[in-house]
Amino acid sequence: MVLNCVKTIRLSVVMYLRLDLHVHSFHSGDSVNLFEEIALRCRKLGLDGYALCDHDSFDGLEEAQGKAGDLIVIPGVEVTARGAHILCLDPNEIVPSGLSIAETLEKIKAQGATAILAHPFRISRNLLRFREAEAAGFDAIEIANSAQLPFRMVMELNRGMALRLGLPQTGGSDSHIPETVGRSYTVVESESRDPENVIAAIRKGKTEVIGSGIGFMERFRKTWRVINKHL
Repeated sequence: MVLNCVKTIRLSVVMYLRLDLHVHSFHSGDSVNLFEEIALRCRKLGLDGYALCDHDSFDGLEEAQGKAGDLIVIPGVEVTARGAHILCLDPNEIVPSGLSIAETLEKIKAQGATAILAHPFRISRNLLRFREAEAAGFDAIEIANSAQLPFRMVMELNRGMALRLGLPQTGGSDSHIPETVGRSYTVVESESRDPENVIAAIRKGKTEVIGSGIGFMERFRKTWRVINKHL
């Protein structure tokens, strides 16, 4: 039997990448993480990589990528908006801090970047109003943030917001010391290890969140090391 045509079937390879989507380096004033330490910790935990999200700066991105080896480094920045912190993935330029949530989102979207609402519920802060988040147009909600306290309760509040808004869920350690890198992370179903593909998968909601909280002694060590850093 002669086949008059040949059908080509494209097989896509699916990867399940374990990524800590909220890590700070020493370029954040309240963090002491060195890039070698972040990479070492990721490998020890079997993570595939991390998102570098320093406060209002991506000055460390080139060094992070240079010292990551085979790890994935998602470029990012944590923008300090008025009333919220926003993780901006794949930024082209720094968004000024102190703008309203709406203004911040507008500037993030204008550069084609992705906006994730970081730790929306924090007991120690004013609760972000649901309607404000709904109107802003976030791409995802960070439901697991290891620095949030009490971790499980706040995580469920964050998850409830993500479900009501119909937005993808992410998780990250919000690590400022090496020991807490990877405490929370996101499993991303991606077709490749390319950061652009990973971010696209996050926006499509191809994520699963895993994590736990940072202990009181770790919080104390972080505070002590940051104080010593600035002495």
